[in-house]
Amino acid sequence: MPKIGVVILTMGDRPAELRALLDSVARQEGDPATVVVLGQGVKLAPLPDDVTGVDLPENLGIPGGRNAGVRWLREQGGTDIVVVLDDDGLLPRTDTFKLVREAFADNHRLGIAGFRIADETGLSQRRHVPRLGGKDPMVSGPVTTFLGGGHAIRMSVIDEVGEFPTPFFYAHEETDFAWRALDAGWDIDYRADMVLQHPRTEASRHAVYYHHTGRNRVWLAKRHLPAVLVPIYLATWAVYTLAQRPPLSGLTAWWAGFFEGVRVPCPPRRPMRWRTVWRMTRLGRPPII
Repeated sequence: MPKIGVVILTMGDRPAELRALLDSVARQEGDPATVVVLGQGVKLAPLPDDVTGVDLPENLGIPGGRNAGVRWLREQGGTDIVVVLDDDGLLPRTDTFKLVREAFADNHRLGIAGFRIADETGLSQRRHVPRLGGKDPMVSGPVTTFLGGGHAIRMSVIDEVGEFPTPFFYAHEETDFAWRALDAGWDIDYRADMVLQHPRTEASRHAVYYHHTGRNRVWLAKRHLPAVLVPIYLATWAVYTLAQRPPLSGLTAWWAGFFEGVRVPCPPRRPMRWRTVWRMTRLGRPPII
């Protein structure tokens, strides 16, 4: 069966939650996973003996930190599947890694498996279901993106399509990676039975949320969409953002990020093929929404 390596990023401010997560990882059935915890510009507290800690010299952001974790796993060798988990999450089931191994062993075109994110009551927020409208979180199936808080990626997919986009720092780095994987012919599945328990939160709690969301949407379009779809995609998201009625400060930050994305390049530009656009459309999420 495929061998699992686990990457966990932390700012060092959730020691109790991190320890609970590591305990839940240790309880997983089957061969033990290789686990690395990366401190984003902080010195890590002591970790369990079977967990490796890496103190990064600075906060590299979510994609940069994940890339550092993947590189560490690659240097150790033997990792087939990279599992990424939020440091305030928890694996409530002991067979999650067993399900991950079986999923990737059964489907050799499966590139990414996204976990279901649920709070302590078992409920999933609409924004945590990677389908339009957040429809029925209990239904598994093929999708066009995945959630950063809990997911598994085949190492060979990273080797083929490249790392997470470090300049994004926060927001939409998963979609950028997912679009590249889809364009390379890989499958992405949402798995309702692979559960990461996570506190119920709002994305806007992060100070950079509005700015980076606006900027990274533009970068995403400029990097990956056929030219004719770029203005349609950006117009759709501008209308959607206005319809959400964010606070004035948030809207101001969003527009500032949007125009920064227009002004500042984020190479490389590699437009997806039209057959990928059609594939995403058949999966229920054309890349204009």
